[in-house]
Amino acid sequence: MKEDQRERLSGTCLCGAVAFGVSGTIAGFYLCHCHRCQKASGSAHGANLFIKDGAVDWLSGQEHVKSYQLPDSNNARSFCSCCGSPLPHFHEAIGQWQIPAGSLDTPITRAPDAQIFVASRPDWSEKRDTVRCFDALPE
Repeated sequence: MKEDQRERLSGTCLCGAVAFGVSGTIAGFYLCHCHRCQKASGSAHGANLFIKDGAVDWLSGQEHVKSYQLPDSNNARSFCSCCGSPLPHFHEAIGQWQIPAGSLDTPITRAPDAQIFVASRPDWSEKRDTVRCFDALPE
């Protein structure tokens, strides 16, 4: 994909109360292992696309979108007040939308550009390639 190609993506929260559309240029797709992204995602990393020159259109449920700004930092996130799912958030400091990759219903054809803050990656995350895999919940 050309770097200057504009994307049109759509997504929803887990409960379906919030739906959104995204248009813009993907400036980056990062797997962030910082401690703040671990806390926000409940996992080993956050997976976020950053959209420049873009916009998010709230198609439904905008009244359920809540935001949290970590005091004295640039760390902020938006989420559904009904189910807690991460949702797009506009970062004033960088002038870009942060789109949680897992919130998208549109398939992402772009591979992540990088893993960042890997020094904070938990030890158990590095062992994932040796763990058994199942297509569904194991019996």
